[in-house]
Order: sequence, then structure tokens, then C-alpha cells
Amino acid sequence: MVVMVSIAIDITKSVDKNASAYYDKAKKFKKKLAGAEEALKKTKIKLTKLEKQKKFSDNTLQQQEEVKSREKKWYEKFRWFISSEGFLVIGGRDATTNDIIVKKHTEPDDVVFHTEMPGSPFCVIKTEGKKPGKATLEETAQFCAVNSRAFRRGLLTTEVYHIKPEQVSKEAQSGEYLGKGSFMIYGKKNYINAEVKTFIGILEDGAVMSASETAVKKHCKAYVGIVAGNSKKSEVAKKLQRFFESRTKLKAELDEIMQALPPGDCKIV
Repeated sequence: MVVMVSIAIDITKSVDKNASAYYDKAKKFKKKLAGAEEALKKTKIKLTKLEKQKKFSDNTLQQQEEVKSREKKWYEKFRWFISSEGFLVIGGRDATTNDIIVKKHTEPDDVVFHTEMPGSPFCVIKTEGKKPGKATLEETAQFCAVNSRAFRRGLLTTEVYHIKPEQVSKEAQSGEYLGKGSFMIYGKKNYINAEVKTFIGILEDGAVMSASETAVKKHCKAYVGIVAGNSKKSEVAKKLQRFFESRTKLKAELDEIMQALPPGDCKIV
């Protein structure tokens, strides 16, 4: 293929001058071409950065939408955790939820936990007809202890007992009155000396769980220890949120973390 190129010649100038003029023009075009190539290179770099930023923003937005759209389970309105043996354990947050748990969510085969200390939650192992092992009993005792006043008082251990549902009654003894969330306990109590320490972890679906280390290690993607301290729950919750996101790319809801934390000031260990 032959390409025809037309060249304008200034007949008033000599051949050498015409050639020199075209040589000068070629140098100018060469400089412009180098500048254009450099500008194109910089533009490509900027576009690559913008694409990465957009991808990161899209992923962050998607993660936030996934957190917001996560369908919460019925038991998440209470305190809860899944034991290392796979048993669901629920506990009251206050007098009202204590009442609801004992009256509406406790079956004959379940196991009920409480402390002798006033202000303790009623915690229930949902057995579904199966017998929980020693691990679940000890994990639930620790869960009950952490969410009692023992944590706020800075105790290292406290006594927790477990009983059968039939031993829990709303009928007070003659001359006594039982307020909301309070029950009479009859019969033998089985005591466990429980450590007042918990671990906060995040599950695959973004749910936040507070339990003993054996339980969170079994079910959570990342977790940290929590003990009584002098930091506000809101400050600790924000640190946990950043920690979970950096370790797992999962951004838990701040409210969920707050609800999972024990009552009172605390610190991360």
C-alpha cells in the first residue's frame, strides 16, 4: 500500500531553507508528542487510582448494606450466645426480659442459671431434648456471672447455680411479694464457681456474640477479651468495631456491640 504525502514548498525560499523549516516543525511536533505521551501516562495512573477507590467504596457500601440487611434471629432481643457444643443460651437484659425468658421461652428439658446476687439475669440453655455437656454448663455459668452485678463490682469469680425449670416459681411464700423478673427457687442448687470475664466476637454473618473463649473461638471469625475497667462502653464498642472490620472486613453494628458488652465500664485485654 502506497501512502501519498503532499508537502507545501515555499518557492520564494531555497531548498535548504525549506528543508530547515520542515526540520524545525518536526522538532516542535516531537516535543508535543513527548508531552502528550507523558500526559497520557499520568491520566492512566489517575484512572487506575480512581477505579481502585471506586471498587473500595463499592465494597464498603456493600458490606454496610449487608450489615443493615442482616435478618436478626428471635433470640437477639435477649442476651445470647452459642455454646462450643452448639447449644443456644439466652439471658435476660432486665426484669422484663427475665420474666419473658422464664415464662415463655423455658421448656421442661432446659437448664436455668442464676446467681445468689440480686440483679442477676436468668439464663437458659435451650436443650431441645439433648443433654448439654460440662463445657456448655461452665460456659453458661460464666455468661451468667459476667452479666450479673459481679462484673460491675469488679469481682474475678462468683458462684452461679443451675436448676431445672420446675424449680422456678412465681408463687411467693406467705407474706412475701415477688416483683417483675423475680422468682422463687425451690430444691437443690448445683453450684459452679465462674470466672467473671468474657470475650466479644463477630460471626460470619456479622452478628456479635459475647461468651467464654471456648465458645467464641469455636464460632467467631475474630474476638477479644473483655474485663471490668474504667473505659466507657461506647468507647470500647467503637474500638471493637474498628478491630472487627480490620481483621474480617465485617462491620458490625455499633448498637449490637453495645448490647453484647457486659453491664458497666470495661476494657479490652
